Amino acid sequence: MRRITIGIVSTISAVVLLFSYRTSITATAAGALATGANRPGIVSSPAPAGPPPAGSGDPGTAPPSAPATSAAPRPAGSLVVNGTVVDTRYGPVQVQAHISNSKITDVVPLRLTSGDRRDEEINSYAVPQLRQEVLQAQSANVDVVSGATYTSEAYLRSLQAALDTAHFH
Repeated sequence: MRRITIGIVSTISAVVLLFSYRTSITATAAGALATGANRPGIVSSPAPAGPPPAGSGDPGTAPPSAPATSAAPRPAGSLVVNGTVVDTRYGPVQVQAHISNSKITDVVPLRLTSGDRRDEEINSYAVPQLRQEVLQAQSANVDVVSGATYTSEAYLRSLQAALDTAHFH
């Protein structure tokens, strides 16, 4: 009788702990969600906005939710959506997806690894190649660029988060 009681109490305790375990949000993620940090988001919906800022500045310094602004109106049904900031061993990566009429029309890097000259070299050949493949495939499901695995994986994860936020097929 004593063993049965201990077994039942142990089972109930295990079930309670199992159901109270939060797998999707950790303490740091909950704090980030509360402050709005590291979240994808729709920057603009069918409203006037323009092309993304030119790539002449340092993409590593752009704020995570910096909207693109211009006087030129975009077509109805277009969205600009920021992906999450994805940390790599070489620095953060974040992209912004431009979607119009159910098509990905552009992918703009907001943050890229920028620790040294090698990072800039990798970004200069990997990012345009990734952008071209994404626009052609209309998906984040493309191959990583050889020699730029960390950047490619982070770029594609951030893009997928933006596409998920936009409910893009």
